[in-house]
Amino acid sequence: MTLGFLTTPLLGLTDTAVVGHLGKPEALAGLAIGAILFDLIYGSLSFLRTSTTGLVAQAFGRGDRHEQQAVFWRALLSALALGLFMLALSPLILAFAPDLMTSDPAVAEVTRQYFGIRVLTSPATFANFAILGFVLGRGQGVLGLTLQIILNGTNIVLAILFGLILGWGVAGVAWATAAAEASAVAIGLLILSRQFSAADRPSRAEIFDTAKLKQLFQLNADILIRSLILNGAFALLTRVGSGFGAVTLAANAVLMNIFMLSAFFLDGLAGAAEQLAGRAVGAQYRPSFNQALKLTGLWSFAMAAIVGLFFITFGEPIIHLLTTSEEVRQEAYTYLAWAAVTGLTGALAFQMDGVFIGATWSREMRNMMLVSFAGYCASLALLVPPFGNHGLWLSLNLFLLMRGFFLAAMVPRKARQSFVSAQ
Repeated sequence: MTLGFLTTPLLGLTDTAVVGHLGKPEALAGLAIGAILFDLIYGSLSFLRTSTTGLVAQAFGRGDRHEQQAVFWRALLSALALGLFMLALSPLILAFAPDLMTSDPAVAEVTRQYFGIRVLTSPATFANFAILGFVLGRGQGVLGLTLQIILNGTNIVLAILFGLILGWGVAGVAWATAAAEASAVAIGLLILSRQFSAADRPSRAEIFDTAKLKQLFQLNADILIRSLILNGAFALLTRVGSGFGAVTLAANAVLMNIFMLSAFFLDGLAGAAEQLAGRAVGAQYRPSFNQALKLTGLWSFAMAAIVGLFFITFGEPIIHLLTTSEEVRQEAYTYLAWAAVTGLTGALAFQMDGVFIGATWSREMRNMMLVSFAGYCASLALLVPPFGNHGLWLSLNLFLLMRGFFLAAMVPRKARQSFVSAQ
């Protein structure tokens, strides 16, 4: 899954390169804003993937094939409903959001063009979340990787074909993504239909079971709140950083790429934690849960250490590639160490997110995110005035640490509650 998640930034680089070859700054700026807008809205709604993974993993652990299929159909129907809702909401988003994000009419128009095409396949986008969540919940990592390669690989090829070879520009990049989403859904559903057994097919009454739907919606709501707060923390980082001037703001944006790359590596291990913890809770087998904690913790910190060492060693050449401004480069070098250690300070948080999602302890995950965000705001107020941008990066690292430690502190009590019938 780490390999699967790493195909996403490759897609972003391809889209940027395709539009960059058009030689029109407003096209590149419009693409960037459109992609940010899409990721902000749809990234926050990716709870469908994580909630499906947790519920399927628990059903898998119980050996309940019937419920596995039922969870999938509930998630898929929720995805289609959410996709239709986004289609209905899109005129309002297109009317106001681009102008809020840029004052340049030409850039805003490109953003509308890009977002207006991509939003057409909203049902397919959310359906892909449900399909991937089901696959990961069953521990089918190779199939998950295959689906991600199909989705992002098709997107990359079509972006080059539509955007460059056929000369459709930004519209071509958007149509490439729309076609890739639709193709991935069709292939994913075909693969899953061959895995499903008729004997395990749930009835309509079971799919629409009130208690089960309530559990799914509550889980989704908690994860949504958690995701919105997390995005708010990153938005606050940018807002506070803007007070240090354009050069520092640009340097921070470059360094955030290092943090995001570290996150892609750790996301794969968080996915493993979701599967293993969910299976153990479903099977009511505490030794398996304890082993999952040890294994995912060990690998998370080992991966974080390797990634951190890599960025400490090669961070300056990477910064050199990411920006041509010498001013921005020098500023980024100053704060490179803070960005390089975000993998280590965030390793426990990523692991715990996976454990809590797999075990469906969503309420506690939501609450600890709120507590951590409060601590983050306090650290910004205390550390930024005396230490400037160093205080800003220190606050981000403290936020990551708080998330990890607060969740880890709750694991013993939650585990005792979840495994009470097995004790």
